[in-house]
Amino acid sequence: MNGNNSDYLCNSTSPHFQVHKADFVLLCVGRFSGVPNIPTFPIGKGPEVFDGKVIHSMEYSKMGGKKAREMIKDKRVTVVGYLRSAVDIANECANINGTKNPCTMVVRTKRWIIPDYYAWGVHISNFYLTRFAELLIHKPGEGFLLSMLATVLTPLRLMFSKFAESYYSIAMKKHHMVPDHSFFEGLVACVAAIAPKDHYKNLEEGSIVLKKSKTFSFCEEGVHVEGECTPVKSDIVIFGTGFKGDQKIKDMFTSEYFQSIVVGSTSTTVPLYRECIHPKIPQLAVIGYSESLTNIYTTELMSKWISHFMDGGFRLPSVKEMQRDVLEWEKFMKRYSRDYFRRSCVGIVHIWYNDQLCQDMGCNPRRKKGFFSELFEPYGPCDYVNLHPK
Repeated sequence: MNGNNSDYLCNSTSPHFQVHKADFVLLCVGRFSGVPNIPTFPIGKGPEVFDGKVIHSMEYSKMGGKKAREMIKDKRVTVVGYLRSAVDIANECANINGTKNPCTMVVRTKRWIIPDYYAWGVHISNFYLTRFAELLIHKPGEGFLLSMLATVLTPLRLMFSKFAESYYSIAMKKHHMVPDHSFFEGLVACVAAIAPKDHYKNLEEGSIVLKKSKTFSFCEEGVHVEGECTPVKSDIVIFGTGFKGDQKIKDMFTSEYFQSIVVGSTSTTVPLYRECIHPKIPQLAVIGYSESLTNIYTTELMSKWISHFMDGGFRLPSVKEMQRDVLEWEKFMKRYSRDYFRRSCVGIVHIWYNDQLCQDMGCNPRRKKGFFSELFEPYGPCDYVNLHPK
């Protein structure tokens, strides 16, 4: 950062830190690591009263495959959570211990954990990852004609979503695990996931046992869940409850002002222009904070965009213009994802988002050959391999 702004990123009074002045700072610290989201408990009902081991999925992954598998083998494992990390760990436990020591999952919020990429024989990308699919959605900053078209085509979008839901909910209904929110809303906020292999088979045979409970507490033998008199006896409890990505970014600053603005308020989305630059801190880029349905190549495009900007390939708009663009993305998230608008996700409009990055860099955003291919073929990482900014 320029001038005196550099000391906002480190505590210069600590002997463990040094102050380095910079013109530009990139935070590539990741959103899903570092600061685990661990539930709080009343006194006497937390992990301190439990005789077994309590860890977070972050610690589990750090152990490495062999050590982690040895830890859970022949143990009664309870996993708290029901999204990517929680489901992956539960299935690993199920595959190792089977029905002899079934893995219990404490599910506080139901998620769309879909069986595979196909719905009634049609690949999910054909529903949501094409330009035609994005025509059915109101996109951030779209013009009048696109807005009118999205309004007219809304019934078709609803039909596509119901078509996909009708298939994906078949396996979920058997276990009373259909979420309260729609599948489309889950995709908009990136709170849906592809199930690991044999997930629903493990549920059927009983090597994974679901306990739906909004609250739970610890006891000496394991955990208590709502509606049950006896505890879930456990040797190990693993929190698959995600991370505090906002807190991680805030903790990078010592300036109270920067801490107060960098991730916005609880009533707004995280205010990042192009999902990586804060309008009020334009000398700072946060890479990889926003999710998509394919995170790696979205992050790569962000990195190319930042590199081109730092090379002088284009200039950022004014602070007001960037703030206006951020508000457009906020409107989009609040329109389609009422309960999860705080999540930074471009999954359902990733082509629209990539187009903006390409246009800023002077690249052709149209990556297909032919009108029908451009409109109806799914977009993916291969379409951006030969991306050459001007």
